[in-house]
Amino acid sequence: MSETDVAIEGQHESGVYEIRIRGHLEHRWANWFEGLTVTLEENGETLLTGPVVDQPALHGFLRKVRDLGLPLISVIQVDPNQVNSD
Repeated sequence: MSETDVAIEGQHESGVYEIRIRGHLEHRWANWFEGLTVTLEENGETLLTGPVVDQPALHGFLRKVRDLGLPLISVIQVDPNQVNSD
């Protein structure tokens, strides 16, 4: 199997992601990120956490962050068993 086959094969996998952005997301935008938990952190960052059905959906969330003009800090896929339930 080539690297291209692996990349294409894995592009539709679902997973839990954490998207960290600089600045606090106003509450009125929370519905725009439906399915993700919005956490405003004390350090001035916003953490969006939750299940993402596939890579196109992840890119859709990232386009929304871009459209809001908020700086993207990180995007990581996390083990669903390690996500905080605070």
